[in-house]
Amino acid sequence: MISATIFEAKTNFSSLVKVVQKGEVVTITSGRRKTPVARLEAIRPVKKKRLGALETPGFVLSEQFFEPLPDEELRLWNEGGE
Repeated sequence: MISATIFEAKTNFSSLVKVVQKGEVVTITSGRRKTPVARLEAIRPVKKKRLGALETPGFVLSEQFFEPLPDEELRLWNEGGE
């Protein structure tokens, strides 16, 4: 983990962001005792949900897949067909 004072963080912000983008975490400190006051870390984009074995590039499940089934269709599934 990398540590930087508030002054160092202000002076080298662009460099610290590049370090953070590579997966490091930077602790921002304050005062003579260098008390930790903040943490700078990367935000990872949320990956789209994929169906286990179907990790084929280009195959992505739509959000509709995760919505509940309509009542009529649920009834058919639960009663074993028509």
